[in-house]
Amino acid sequence: MRKKVLLVILVGLLTIGLTGCTTYLKDEDGKQVKEKTTGQTLTENILCQPTDKDVIKTYKNNGVDVKDLPKCDEFTPASGKYNGLWESLFVKPLSWVIIKIGEFLGNYGWAIIVVTILIRLIIFPISKKSALQSENMKFAQKDLEKLENKYRHRDSQEDQMMKAQEMMAIYKKYEINPLSGCLFAFIQLPLFLVFLESLNRLPIIFEGKFLGFNLGTTPFIGSFTNGNYLYLILPILVALTTFFSFKLNSGMSANSEEQQKQLKMTMNIMLIFIVISSFVMPTSIIVYWITGSLFTIVQGQLIRRAKENGSSKKRIQK
Repeated sequence: MRKKVLLVILVGLLTIGLTGCTTYLKDEDGKQVKEKTTGQTLTENILCQPTDKDVIKTYKNNGVDVKDLPKCDEFTPASGKYNGLWESLFVKPLSWVIIKIGEFLGNYGWAIIVVTILIRLIIFPISKKSALQSENMKFAQKDLEKLENKYRHRDSQEDQMMKAQEMMAIYKKYEINPLSGCLFAFIQLPLFLVFLESLNRLPIIFEGKFLGFNLGTTPFIGSFTNGNYLYLILPILVALTTFFSFKLNSGMSANSEEQQKQLKMTMNIMLIFIVISSFVMPTSIIVYWITGSLFTIVQGQLIRRAKENGSSKKRIQK
């Protein structure tokens, strides 16, 4: 039943994702058009008008009249035509929130950070369960290892059924629910995609700056094309925050030492992939990623301390 529910949700997300997605501006030769200063690939279906005259001219020369679009400070979730549920329910509302908070704070980099934190606070009950599952799994590790050793060479159907029953008893003892622990990981991708969509389609984002970094510039363009090697700090921060974020959740779903090794290898591969990808991500989405990872780290530390304090109190009472 659970597998069917997950399948329905996955199909729903894919269906929604196929409508209202980012399309990129192309020239007569079918090549993607890039903004000269930032090196960013320009989005064709932007949600509001750019303010840079050269950018406006670039759009016009490639068949897109941005004057038909609302100004970014006048943009609302109802602006423009209907382009699917994904855009109407997620991209436009999130874009509007980023714009309004950016106007209030006077900087869209800070707006991305604030919106990221607000969203993480909204989904905190889900992410808290995931973090608790990871901590509970660490406490259960010794019992699970004993179970693996007990049934290491017992492959009969009866033995495997007994093993499953004993494993469920361990899960119950340590209050572990694997499905609830995976729920947060399941919603991570849609969250990332909607942020990527929103940030890519707001000209005020790729025209803005944050702490000296252009929000539309990628670390690769910023450092190796424009010669500003400070942009290399961004992939380093991505690597550090992602590593510690993964480390806090490394106990989840690892029932044995062998599975721990496999999980560690998988996380290392994911870490390498994310760091390499960060070189071609706009600074804006990197700010979102770093903020989210830092939130996970702080949340994990708080939950770990609370769990350790609770265990200490139980030992004292005994």
